[in-house]
Amino acid sequence: MTHLDDNICQRYIRMITNIVILSLIICISLAFWIMSMTASTYYGNLRPVSPWRWLFSVIVPVLIVSNGFKKKSLDHSGALGGLVVGFILTIANFSFFTSLLMFFLSSSKLTKWKGEIKKRLDSEYKEGGQRNWVQVFCNGAVPTELALLYMIENGPGEIPIDFSKQYTASWMCLSLLAALACSAGDTWASEVGTVLSKSPPRLITTWDKVPVGLDESTGMVVNRPTNEAKHIAGKPILDNNAVNLFSSVVIALLLPTAAWGFWPRE
Repeated sequence: MTHLDDNICQRYIRMITNIVILSLIICISLAFWIMSMTASTYYGNLRPVSPWRWLFSVIVPVLIVSNGFKKKSLDHSGALGGLVVGFILTIANFSFFTSLLMFFLSSSKLTKWKGEIKKRLDSEYKEGGQRNWVQVFCNGAVPTELALLYMIENGPGEIPIDFSKQYTASWMCLSLLAALACSAGDTWASEVGTVLSKSPPRLITTWDKVPVGLDESTGMVVNRPTNEAKHIAGKPILDNNAVNLFSSVVIALLLPTAAWGFWPRE
């Protein structure tokens, strides 16, 4: 086969793959709707998913993820993960969807901001970010699990946060928003701090100034140990993605507990 034939073949494979993935997403989302209708029939306290809500939860995430893929904010695996996360959060609660949307849009914009400078500093910088499924999972796994638990507890729909009347659902709402806020704060700090900071970073444990994790042969920041990178301190236990996951879990547990402590008692 010629190089041109190879390219055409790859494009057809990608197109077929996208069609299959979209078909699976629709099938899975329909299954969610059917289960919701069945559960609401047997358990009167659960609200069924309306057809319009289901349609919105399928179409809007597909449009947003497709746009993100075209602008290189997501790669193929990241787009698939984003569809799953987007569908579950959207069908659960529209406030979850708007929070996720603001996190995705702002993070994508900040990733592209001063991209030429970041390209010279970070050895793993990719144009547009091109987040993969691992990054989507580490940022979206906790909110997705909480959205599923929220639907099991309350059914899909919006409720006011009130610990005195809806303790569990209110706890999960705040926990989910806290996890998204934590991931957003980490991403914003990483994207802004690398180009605006004029002083060396500090160790969070001792607050001592330390050198940036530079590869001495290239002068670029590296995210994992290499033969050319000089080890200064710490253990290679958590990478950047694991830190995102761990911190979102901790904040998701702490914030609702703190909020409940300050909530007015009747």
